[in-house]
This record gives sequence, C-alpha cells and structure tokens, in this order.
Amino acid sequence: MPVIAEHFGFGPFHLDIPNSQLLLEGTPVRLRPQTFQVLRALVQNAGQWVSCEKLIEEAWDGSHVSRHTVSVTVAELKTALQDYGAWIATRPKIGYCIESPRPELKPGSDLIKMGWHFWNRRTREGFTRALECFEKAARENDSDPRAWEGIAASWLLPATYGMRPPLEVYPEYLRAYHLTVSLGGRTPDVRAMHGHALHMFERRLPQAEAELLASLREKPVAATYVRLAILYATMRRLDDALAAVNQALEADPLWPMGPATEVFIRFCRREFEEAARCVGRALELQPYLLLGRAFCAQALEYAGRTREALDQYRFARLVYPDVPWLAALEAACLARNGKRAEARAILDELRRARETLYVDAWHMALLMEALGLRAEALNELERAAAENSAALYILDVDPRMDSLRAEPRFAKVQFKLNNPC
Repeated sequence: MPVIAEHFGFGPFHLDIPNSQLLLEGTPVRLRPQTFQVLRALVQNAGQWVSCEKLIEEAWDGSHVSRHTVSVTVAELKTALQDYGAWIATRPKIGYCIESPRPELKPGSDLIKMGWHFWNRRTREGFTRALECFEKAARENDSDPRAWEGIAASWLLPATYGMRPPLEVYPEYLRAYHLTVSLGGRTPDVRAMHGHALHMFERRLPQAEAELLASLREKPVAATYVRLAILYATMRRLDDALAAVNQALEADPLWPMGPATEVFIRFCRREFEEAARCVGRALELQPYLLLGRAFCAQALEYAGRTREALDQYRFARLVYPDVPWLAALEAACLARNGKRAEARAILDELRRARETLYVDAWHMALLMEALGLRAEALNELERAAAENSAALYILDVDPRMDSLRAEPRFAKVQFKLNNPC
C-alpha cells in the first residue's frame, strides 16, 4: 500500500493533516474547513496541475459544487496565505498548482548532490554509494522529497541494468516512490521515473506511456524521450520509437543515451547496417556507458563485424567486471561465430558466479540458444519471467530470439508477459 504522509513542510508553513491545522512559523493560520481541504489537496499534489474536477473530488469528496465555488475557495486560500498566496498558480481549463521554493537544507543538499554524482556513474558501486548518501539525507530530514526520489532511483536502476534481482529491489523502489509523491508531488522527473518502472517491472504499458507523455508535456527532456522510445520498442511501435529517438536528439544532441538508443532501435528494426553506422557517434559521445556498449556490440555483430563486436563486449567487461550478463553476451557472440570452446568456458564461469551473484536469466537464455542448448535456453527464459528480468522488455522485438519464437514454451512466456494480471 502507498505510504501517505500526514505532515508537509512548504516554505515557512507546516501542514498538519491529522489535526486539520496550518502553522506559519509555529503560529496557527485560521482557515475554514473547506479551505483547509483545498490546501491539503494542492499540497499533496505539489508541483503538478490539479484540474478543477480532481480538486472537487479530493477536497469536496466528489460533492456537486460549481467551478465558481472552487475559484472562490482558492482565492480565499490565497488571501489566507498572505504574501505567499502567489505560490498558488491558476491556468484556465487546466487547473491549480502550488509551487513553493524549497529551503536549502545544507547538509541534506550536499548529500543529495553527492548521491546523484555517484548515481550517474551507473555502476554497482556507484548505485550503492548513492543509496547511502540519499538514505543519510532522508535520516537528516525525512520530509525532503529529493532524498526519497534519490532512494527510489537508486533502487530502480540497478534492477534495470541487471545488477540486482528485481523481485528483491522493486518493493523498496515502490516504498520510496510513494513517499516521494506524498511529500513532493508527481513532478515531471518523478513521473518519468515511474513511467519507466511501470514499463520495465509491471508491464503496464498504456499507463507507462501516459506517465511519460505527461512528463514530457511539462518537461520535454532527452532522457524521457529515450525512455519513451524504449517503451515503444516493447510495444512493437518501432516507427514511433525512432521518432522518439529523434526527439531526444533534438532536445539534447549531447545526451549520452540518445545515439546509443538509436543504435538499439535500428537493431530492433533489423536495420543492422544502419545500426552499425550509428555506433561511432554513440561511442564517441559516451565511451563508458554500460547499455551503450552492449547496444553497439550487438549491432556490430549482426552487421557481420564480429571482431569489432567482440572488442566492444570485452571492453564493456573490463569497465564493468561486476555485471555478469556482459560475459553472457560475449560468450553468445563467440558461440555464434564458431568459438564454442571459449563460449562454454565462459558459461562455466557464469554458472559458478550464479552461486553467489544475481546473473540475469535472459542473457543466459541467449547464451544457451547460441550454444544449441535449446531446452536449457527455454528454461532460462522461463526463469527470467519468474524473476521479472528487466531485459524481457525486448522479448517481442529482439532479433537474437527469432530462433525460439516458434517454440510453444516461448509463446507461453510471451503471452504471460503481454497479458499481466
């Protein structure tokens, strides 16, 4: 169940919901009960526009009231907030929004900056250290949504990158996400993060698209367009996926995942030569990007440039030695190109590693199939579904899975993923 906050700090105010009280620097502010409910609804949705209909639903419990009554009550609230009434913005036909400058909490702010610094390394150690920073910031001020947003992101991305078991970390993400929303509202960044989560781990694709599009309407940034492109690939809307990549490149030509995502989308479209032509720009822009290297390596392999592909797989393993599935990709490439003994040696290493580490089953399925071990490949595919592997997002469009598509067991996994409860 979502964790709902009962106390909110905004600017010099403190909103105490259980006691229906608003305090300004410790002094009570007189509000009519209905005006208090309007403030509560706006603060609980801070940072996002609340339509008149939604405000009626949340502040009047859906009772029949006119838009005029709503506007009069909001005006009354703005008056009660005195100089701070300007924090409530109104847009005709859109609704109301409360935005307050967040006070700089120096220790927490430094920790949050440091947390994002570590997070942007996108390594197992980086995510661990980021989580430590964000959790310390939350202990210092548990009502700061920035700390909880960082915690949510620090749980989500390791699962996305196949570094941590999704079934283990996703509940932790959800807890932090709900706290983020209850304290700071569904900001564009939070919407984009949760849209990605709904896509990768809940397979709620229409809801994921709605969240990402809502985020883009308020904040059209490259990172969200990239997430939308990946979602459209999952939905087999590959023309829309390529269009979203182009929008990402227009929004920020230097965003590292933009060119890498173009490589990936063209790979899914079976445009292998074109995907390989995009590799140079992707690697030039960000040579140490985990997913970027993997995308580029697979594009080069399927374009027939095996030696270059193996160089990319091996480079990625050197940079990310604690990400086992990279070894599975290299081994699969070796097996497909006649170097089965080397591939089997890596497979043995991965089996030993699996005794103590999470090794993503999707990539093991690719390796088993490349070695001709079809029954084992299907076992791994079913295991990937049971473990909720993030890599399953590519199931319907991955060229590497084409040889398995006629298998009844493959079809069962496909049906289950495309028809979540």
